[in-house]
Amino acid sequence: MLIAQISDSHIAGPGKMTFGIAPMAENLALCISHINHLDPTPDLVLVTGDIANDGLLEETERAASILEKLRIPYYVIPGNHDDRSHLWTVFGGKACPQRFEGFINYVIEGHDLRLIAIDSTVPGAPRGEICEARAAWLEARLSEKKDQPAIIFMHHPPVKFGVAETDIDGFVGAQRLGGIVENYPSIERVMCGHIHLPAHARWRGTLVSTAPSMGMQLALDLTIKRPSAFVLEAPGYQLHNWSSDKVLVTHTVYVRGNEGPYPFEERPETD
Repeated sequence: MLIAQISDSHIAGPGKMTFGIAPMAENLALCISHINHLDPTPDLVLVTGDIANDGLLEETERAASILEKLRIPYYVIPGNHDDRSHLWTVFGGKACPQRFEGFINYVIEGHDLRLIAIDSTVPGAPRGEICEARAAWLEARLSEKKDQPAIIFMHHPPVKFGVAETDIDGFVGAQRLGGIVENYPSIERVMCGHIHLPAHARWRGTLVSTAPSMGMQLALDLTIKRPSAFVLEAPGYQLHNWSSDKVLVTHTVYVRGNEGPYPFEERPETD
């Protein structure tokens, strides 16, 4: 099974660049075109939040018009920049198959891996949260097929990565979530976005991983002393390959105008 993950597209309104400088709509389109031409073709795409930049309906609709160019199924979850009601209006019933008590929680069945989406957002706040209701929903879903390998995907990583987005923004209910996760060894990965960097951390018996952004990469500051800032880079996404050996292997792919590929052999020098 091959899964593509894109995250943090931060799409601005029609005809606009994000924060007046980042061509996020163009970057998202580049990644989608790249995914469409992959061989082998991914089974599906997971979009792990911050789809819109200010949560506006027009931004969400613009993002949807780009995502619809994907030739394979895709699924979305909200990030702290999104408005979950707008996400449901635009994507509900398809890329958001279900809701639970207003949260965009659902399960994708029928694949080698069971994919469990959980809404970690708090309206009007940057932090993540798994409340008692969401935790109970997650445990109920995991208990249904406790031995089947599973991935949980959500926007906020529940572990501190030494950056402001995790250490200062915070995550309410991380202990609650961790207590569930450690009881299910079948959880292969918790896949997230939010920090605009590819990063990995061992947590509660599994691996928490984050995907890069569509070109607004975090200016890494492990001192957590300066305000968060971003740098413009090539847009990136991740490929998660569930191999025939039942190992989940992740590759980070950057979409840029690279030279090559070249074979590993000496080439004659030219003047």
